[in-house]
Amino acid sequence: MSTSRPLTSAPHRIELAISGMTCASCASRIEKKLNRMDGVQASVNYATEKASVSYADPVTADDLVATVEKTGYGATLPPPTSAAPTAAAEPTDPLTALRTRLWVSVALSVPVIVLAMVPAWQFTYWQWLSLTLAAPVVVYGGLPFHRAALVNLRHGAATMDTLVSLGTLAALGWSVWALFLGTAGTPGMTHPFSFDIGRTDGAGNIYLEAAAGVTTFILAGRYFEARAKRTAGSALRALLELGARDVSVLRGGVETRIPVDQLAVGDRFVVRPGEKIATDGTVEEGSSAVDASLVTGESVPVEVATGDAVIGGCVNAGGRLVVTATRVGADTQLAQMARLVEQAQSGKAAAQRLADRISGVFVPIVIALAVGTLGWWLGNGSGPAAAFTAAVAVLIIACPCALGLATPTALLVGTGRGAQLGILIKGPEALESTRRVDTVVLDKTGTVTTGRMSLIGVTPAQGEQHDEVLRLAAALENGSEHPLAHAVVAGAAEIGELPPVTDFANVAGLGVVGTVDGREVLLGRARLLRERGLVVPDDVARAAVDAEAAGRTAVLVGWDGRARGVLAVADQVKPTSAEAVRRLRALGLKPVLLTGDNATVARAVAAEVGVDEVIAEVLPTEKVEVVARLQGEGRVVAMVGDGVNDAAALAQADLGLAMGTGTDVAIEASDLTLVRDDLLAAVDAIRLARSTLGTIKGNLFWAFAYNVAALPLAAAGLLNPMIAGAAMAFSSVFVVANSLRLRRFRQVA
Repeated sequence: MSTSRPLTSAPHRIELAISGMTCASCASRIEKKLNRMDGVQASVNYATEKASVSYADPVTADDLVATVEKTGYGATLPPPTSAAPTAAAEPTDPLTALRTRLWVSVALSVPVIVLAMVPAWQFTYWQWLSLTLAAPVVVYGGLPFHRAALVNLRHGAATMDTLVSLGTLAALGWSVWALFLGTAGTPGMTHPFSFDIGRTDGAGNIYLEAAAGVTTFILAGRYFEARAKRTAGSALRALLELGARDVSVLRGGVETRIPVDQLAVGDRFVVRPGEKIATDGTVEEGSSAVDASLVTGESVPVEVATGDAVIGGCVNAGGRLVVTATRVGADTQLAQMARLVEQAQSGKAAAQRLADRISGVFVPIVIALAVGTLGWWLGNGSGPAAAFTAAVAVLIIACPCALGLATPTALLVGTGRGAQLGILIKGPEALESTRRVDTVVLDKTGTVTTGRMSLIGVTPAQGEQHDEVLRLAAALENGSEHPLAHAVVAGAAEIGELPPVTDFANVAGLGVVGTVDGREVLLGRARLLRERGLVVPDDVARAAVDAEAAGRTAVLVGWDGRARGVLAVADQVKPTSAEAVRRLRALGLKPVLLTGDNATVARAVAAEVGVDEVIAEVLPTEKVEVVARLQGEGRVVAMVGDGVNDAAALAQADLGLAMGTGTDVAIEASDLTLVRDDLLAAVDAIRLARSTLGTIKGNLFWAFAYNVAALPLAAAGLLNPMIAGAAMAFSSVFVVANSLRLRRFRQVA
């Protein structure tokens, strides 16, 4: 077989969907096989079930698929790139079959376990009913384990699936032998109770409860794991769905409504107030304020006019626009951001659970020990029944029931408690790095701040009344749809009824003008007032400069030839943000404020909440680069955000936390979702994640310790398989009880 070599050039890149993986060692095996091909560099992600492959000629995509299939797994090529999301039928939920298999196994195995553990209920021929119920559990319920074990056997490998398959089949096989050829099938037989194998030759023992119980417990763990991974890739669908579905195109001077995927470069289309801009383009007619916060993170709507570029997915908050399409489909900024999310997700290392990491050593040792036990007992003249009984005891006691429960039970209790506190944990992958996180990157808009513009203050000119300045400004803004206008009007709610405005007009990019109480009132930038001949007194100019220096948007209002005051509007900091930053520091995390907003605003917000490191005026692509740069410096990075512009950075970060009040794509790209619109929830999330991870590791330790302690007893014949089954059940109860301690987790005071 050829060996891998460093690539000087890998002109082709493809992402394969991998099927059939049951643990992280499967991903590792596929990755090794692909990397052994000449000219191939591959990374297989168990969490997303994808392989990112770079390859050079003469290797083809079909060669890659063939290699994966030869390894014993399935691989499919990506579908052709579509210009826009289509309304294709939803694929069948892969969890449906697994869920059915689990519930059937639960229904059949419960009576088997109860009958075995309560001798008083063991009626005549109870053992044959147990066989009738347990056999489908082991064969049908355990089919995924048997199939995986067979694949591993063909390729000379062993995993936990191998041990589960061997243990359950051995227990079932021995029980069938004892029932048909031994004495276990005798009418009126009851389960003998013995701590070792010395009191019986094993011909009267059946271990159906161990076979059915182990299968059901491990199947439950597999189901919970699969459910946690179900949403892999949905971030991309959510991101693409943010775009417009249809668009009004101007053709021959007539508006025609068409699906957005039929839009072509050069087409002219209309965007009315409140509509999403269909694709990237250039404004040809009209002027408006465009809410680009979902894409750029800029809290203040952007004024656009003829000749300005606009981004698809942004919302037109003002007047009617006619836009010429410059980029469509996969070339748009929204589509590029989708690719960023996908690349960041596929580049994240797959979570390597402790059980899977050591299974490569543990499983072969257990199998060898079982074979050695069989040989030793046969060699000392104890007879085949005693020898097989001891060997079965080794396999049963080693069956990783507690290991299979260690992660899902802690995860279920932790996620349940988290849901009560407004914290959604997506799966064990989200917990791996929480203990090592040392830097937390905070998005500004909607995370540290409210994400809504508010009137912060009114500074009247010398000799003017505060309420009069605000009353006339709010009356004028009452005729505008601009988000800044809404902030001013809301800030004047306590003044009372506002007078009507007439002759209202929007001055593109500068402000508004209208008549209120017989006065021509102007509101906007200083340039607007000066161009209309109004004097701007020094105290008003200073107030405007001071407001902008504090990171606020300054709006001047004037009438009768003079500027009469300054209104300061800003995105307000949430009341709990400063306390949250302090608590994040107490957890050993260094906060960093990252935003697409301007540096002045960012520094003002950072100073208010107590953040020292500020990175401002960054584009969505640059947010990813900033997170990657911090990681390159050796930091383990958590990211807290809520917008589309944060999605790729959330996926790139070692731990992504999304505000539940944010966009669906940010939530889907994250590891933890904070339902509460409160940065303190991020503190609780990290604490809960660390506690859950600690519980998982504690469960795994004690589960392995139980195996290590019990295996020698089983091999020495001091542990009857029935007792081994009971001990296995006790280890599971211990794991569940330990996990339930997470229910006592409390929020920060």
